[in-house]
Amino acid sequence: MNKNVGNIDRAIRVILGLVIIAAGFAYSSWLGVIGIIPLFTAVVSWCPLYCPLKISTCSKSCENK
Repeated sequence: MNKNVGNIDRAIRVILGLVIIAAGFAYSSWLGVIGIIPLFTAVVSWCPLYCPLKISTCSKSCENK
């Protein structure tokens, strides 16, 4: 599994995931659980939706790490 999520993309995913989770807590909604998805993809640096679309925000040097 090659990395396809770059550093800026990872930072955005972490922030977005935390905001979604916080909104879920603020509104007492289970929809906040969706925030786990961007957090997970940021941690593993791999997005399953990027593969079929042939997208990579990662530089060539980080793809093989």
